[in-house]
Amino acid sequence: MKLFLLVAGLLLASPALAQRQTFPPIDEAGQNPSLVAFRADLLAKIEARDTDAVVAAACPDIYLSHGTAGGPEEFRTNLTVPPETLGEEFKDEAAELRDFYWSQLQQTVSQPGYFDDQGEFWMPHYWRIILPATVDPFTAFYVSGESITLRQAPSRGAPILALISHEIVIVPDYQPDEEYQKIRLTDGTSGYLLSDFLASMVGYRAALVRSEAGDWQLCTFVTGD
Repeated sequence: MKLFLLVAGLLLASPALAQRQTFPPIDEAGQNPSLVAFRADLLAKIEARDTDAVVAAACPDIYLSHGTAGGPEEFRTNLTVPPETLGEEFKDEAAELRDFYWSQLQQTVSQPGYFDDQGEFWMPHYWRIILPATVDPFTAFYVSGESITLRQAPSRGAPILALISHEIVIVPDYQPDEEYQKIRLTDGTSGYLLSDFLASMVGYRAALVRSEAGDWQLCTFVTGD
């Protein structure tokens, strides 16, 4: 469940009326020592690329996609990416796709997280932010850094307009291969921000859930709205 509300209409307000909000990363994992131990162990298995061990740490019904059944075998396929499961034009990309999936899993589970009202632990922490209904979530990004320079032009030498820390910004036309993205702040200011510090609000997130037996499991790893 998302807990922090980004005030409705804020992203469309005029510069004279709008306010900027920051959402600093806070990791609530320390509230539960058994969760801390499970996450550290899971990360070690992910870093070792131990497919069997990572799959064994998943829920029997792990949620992996908004359009598939999920489950451990689908999770294993996502982790291994057998070329025969891909279309002919993508078979040569199997290794690249596999590496990307592992890297996204490692990065996501490494993020600060929070407990929802069901006791599930969600990562990353900014997934708890509720966007206004007027905002297309696919254009919303979290600035994952402190005092990141917003520049007048897409160049490291361009004049600095503001310093951005842990805010939600709008990127109307994200360009995957560009060093800088043109963004808009909630107060209406536009400029250019380094792509490395922009995390999509519909990017990967993960949930760790305690079973009835008391064991923590990875029960969600999904991307999209």
